Amino acid sequence: MPKSNEPCWCGSGRKYKRCHKAQEGGDVAAGAARVIEKASRARSVQPGIVSPRRPVPPEIPRPDYALTGRPGRASGRLVKTEDEIARLRKACRAAYEVLEETGAAVAPGVTTDHLDAVCHDACVRRGGYPSPLNYHGYPKSLCTSVNEVICHGIPDSRALRDGDIVNLDVTIFLDGVHGDTNATFCVGDVDAASRRLVTVTRECLERAIAVVGPDVPMNEIGRAIQSHAEAHGMGVVRAFVGHGIGDGFHMAPQVPHYFDPRLTTRMQKGWVFTIEPMITLGDWHHRLWDDDWTAVTADLSRTAQFEHTVLVTEDGAEVLTAGVRATV
Repeated sequence: MPKSNEPCWCGSGRKYKRCHKAQEGGDVAAGAARVIEKASRARSVQPGIVSPRRPVPPEIPRPDYALTGRPGRASGRLVKTEDEIARLRKACRAAYEVLEETGAAVAPGVTTDHLDAVCHDACVRRGGYPSPLNYHGYPKSLCTSVNEVICHGIPDSRALRDGDIVNLDVTIFLDGVHGDTNATFCVGDVDAASRRLVTVTRECLERAIAVVGPDVPMNEIGRAIQSHAEAHGMGVVRAFVGHGIGDGFHMAPQVPHYFDPRLTTRMQKGWVFTIEPMITLGDWHHRLWDDDWTAVTADLSRTAQFEHTVLVTEDGAEVLTAGVRATV
C-alpha cells in the first residue's frame, strides 16, 4: 500500500492521501474493489516527465506575467476599439495558423512535449509569445488534453497512442492582445463513439456561434450547447467556461456552456470572447490531478473540446479564429 504522499495505486495522478486512502478500510471487499478499479484505470492517461520551459527570444514582446507568473490588471474594456479589433484579428489569425501547424504533427508515437515544441516555435516565428507560458505558473506553451483530460493537460513525455483523441489549446500574444483557439484531433484509428463525440462537440460550438448577436442574452449560448449535447446523450462540463479576451488573457464576460437562467446580460456589438464547450461521453463532473492544472472527468470517460474567439457584430458574429477543423 502506498504512503500518504506517494502516487495513488489507481493511476489517477493524485497523491494516495487525496485519492483512495480515506475510502479503504483494509477489508476483503475494499481490496477486491481496489483490484477491479485498478484494472479499469489501466488504460487511463498517466502523467509523464515534464521538460524544462522553452525559452522565448528577448526581442519578442511579452505579456505582463511572463516573468512573474502573475497577470496584472487588463483594461477590462468590454467593447473593443477599432484598433483593438484589428489587432485581435491578426492575433487570432496567427493562433489559427499555429493550431493548424501543431495539429498536423499529431500522430501515434508523437509525444505531447513534441507538440509543445511545434507550437512554441510556430508562435515565436510569427513574432508572438505563447500565452500559456508561465501564466499563473503554467510550465508550457500549449495545453494538450488527451482522452479523459478535459482541459489544461500539461505536455510531457507521454506518446500519443493509436485510438487516442487529443485537444490542442493554442493562445498567442501578438501586438499587445491574445488570440485563442483549440480543436480536438483523432490519433490514428479511433473508435466510433469517440469520433461521434468529436463531431457533436464541434456541432455544439457551431450552434453556439449561430446564436451570437447584439442584444441576445448570454445564456442563449449555453442553451444551444446543452440542448444539442444532451440530445445526443452527452454531458456538458460546468466548471470551465469561455471568457472575454483582449489585452488580458482571461477577462469579462464569462461564457458558460450550459443554460443558466440567471445569466440574462445581453451581448453588445464590439464584445470579443471565446466559446469553448467541453463535452463528455459520461459524467460532466471533474477532478484535478495533483499538478493543480490537469482536469479529468470524474468517471474517466472521454471528453472533447473546440474553441473559437468571436466578435459580436451589428448583425451576428465574426469568427476571428475561423477555419479550424479537426481530423474526424
